[in-house]
Amino acid sequence: MPEPTRASAPPAPGDETVDAADRSTTRLIADLPALVVGLLRDELDALKQELTARIARLGIGAGLVAGAAFIGFFALAVFVAAAILALALVVPGWAAALIVFGGLLVIAIVLALVGARTLKKKSGEQGEH
Repeated sequence: MPEPTRASAPPAPGDETVDAADRSTTRLIADLPALVVGLLRDELDALKQELTARIARLGIGAGLVAGAAFIGFFALAVFVAAAILALALVVPGWAAALIVFGGLLVIAIVLALVGARTLKKKSGEQGEH
């Protein structure tokens, strides 16, 4: 009794999913470079699209943070003006402005000293390694 043969439908035009058994080894090897190049091109395109999307999100985020810092700067200036005006109710306006200036100067000096000490400590630790 003869063995039944598998009937396989011919591939549709443009369909490259041909059974590997139907193709010769030399043809498979000949197609390999083109397949690898196509795969690499597709992967690079996908990576490019992903990076473009990430950079766009980062750009939008950075713009929003910069906008918040800009508005925050002016909010701090309004707060300083409010502190001066509040002190002006108790002392003359010029004295209130000098008191607020002195307070801000002390805060700035303390922050600068703490930052300098932190940088010295960090640079000293890196020099030991």
